Parts: sequence; C-alpha cells; structure tokens
Amino acid sequence: MSHALAEPAAVEYGHVEHAMVHFDDLDAMGLLHNARYAVLLERALTAYWSERGVAYRNGAATTPDVFHAVREFTITYRAPITGTGPVAVHFWLEHLGTSSAGYAFRFHSLDGTTAYAEGRRAVVRLDPATLRPAPWTATARAVASTLLRSA
Repeated sequence: MSHALAEPAAVEYGHVEHAMVHFDDLDAMGLLHNARYAVLLERALTAYWSERGVAYRNGAATTPDVFHAVREFTITYRAPITGTGPVAVHFWLEHLGTSSAGYAFRFHSLDGTTAYAEGRRAVVRLDPATLRPAPWTATARAVASTLLRSA
C-alpha cells in the first residue's frame, strides 16, 4: 500500500475519499481489524458531508440531517489491508428515500488495483424529539443527489 497522499481519483459515480489507517487500527496480525472498516467509512462520509456544510460545528448541528442512525451495515472482505497509511473509500447512494438512504461502498488501494472490501450501509434520518423517521431537508437532498448512482 502506497503512503503518498494524492488527491482521490475521479469516479463515474459517487465519491472517493482517502481514509488513514493508523497503527491502533491494526489487529495482532498487523491487519486492519474488521471492526475498523465501519469507522473508516464513517470518517470518509463525515469528511464528504462536512465539506458540504452538513456537520457538527461549535457543538451544534449545522442542519437537522446530521441526526440519523445506521439501520444496516454489511461488508464482504476481499483482501486484507496489511499496514498503515491511506486507503481509498469509494461510496455512493443506491437509494434516497423520504427519510432513508442506502449507501454502497468499496475500499480499495489508492491505485485502484486491489479491492479490500465492499458493502452496504443504510441510514434513517430521525427527529431528535421523537426518535421517529423524519424527512431529509432540501440541503441534504441537494448534497445526496451528487452521490446517487444513475440507473
């Protein structure tokens, strides 16, 4: 795995964000621990949405859309990540509903030649007072539309 931190590659759909694998992300065998993939995906998604104004800043949400919960997370491992350094995280939306969104994602080497893992992540926007599903705002829909994979 290369340690040069280049700009993420352009993709036909979705977005590629680089996530850093740190020493404490590794298991006793020197491999990225299976549970850390979810954390790295979360960090990649957070960076993407934050850069577009959907974040927590100064102790408050910039939009109600940051109040959402993961409903489902599935992953299939293809090849181990064997050390520290940046990894490419390609993610996109397969579905954007009234209050839900369905991501697909792929972890791969920076040069795109090695696929490490792939999976899905579903989220539901929640009303903070009731913890019931709530509709995405126009702001979230505008940002999410840039991630939707065309049929």
